[in-house]
Amino acid sequence: MSTLQLRASDGKTLSAYVVKPEGTPRGAVVVVQEIFGVNSHVRRVVEQYAAEGYVAIAPAMFDRFQKGIELGYDAKGVEQGVAFMMRTTNASTLADLDAAIAAVSHAGRVGMVGYCWGGRSTYLAACHANIAAGVAYYGGGIPQLLPDTPRIPMMFHFGERDSHIPPGDVDLVRKANPQGIFHLYPAGHGFNCSERQDFDQVSAQLAFERTIGFFRKHVG
Repeated sequence: MSTLQLRASDGKTLSAYVVKPEGTPRGAVVVVQEIFGVNSHVRRVVEQYAAEGYVAIAPAMFDRFQKGIELGYDAKGVEQGVAFMMRTTNASTLADLDAAIAAVSHAGRVGMVGYCWGGRSTYLAACHANIAAGVAYYGGGIPQLLPDTPRIPMMFHFGERDSHIPPGDVDLVRKANPQGIFHLYPAGHGFNCSERQDFDQVSAQLAFERTIGFFRKHVG
């Protein structure tokens, strides 16, 4: 595991947490953070994908505003995270993601998985960046990007009890992406994160297994 310094196409610099697998990589996976930064949870996710044989990288998307952002999941953390998120643009998001993709493309095909705001960012990258496959976990902002549609295979994970994402939004995404793979879980928002109140271990494990199967098919 290591920390890289990346330079985006607009000249901004950002750090990234990188973990390499043992042996020859199957490919690479870019892990896109929630609004809470590259915190302990995101680092564990990176390590999780590296253990499956991928060079895994999590770019610190808020570094262009303030270095080293790691927020908690309390009300204050949410407020601060939303404030940073509101300062991003689609262009800045793609610039940061492109820098991360370039840093790991030596490993082969690149997949991307994102959580919450990172799910929205993954959808954006699936429409415009050079990746082989994308997986969006509870990406509440995806309807903002429609009618843009991905150029690559996509998988979507949503919680049936998600108080942040109305069922109608899921329907909009599904209608715009009939070729996508959709999975619903008896869980709330953020069900993949063990540090959040809505963590659901069974749903998280099933979603991860489905994601790995998807990446095996499309990344390596």
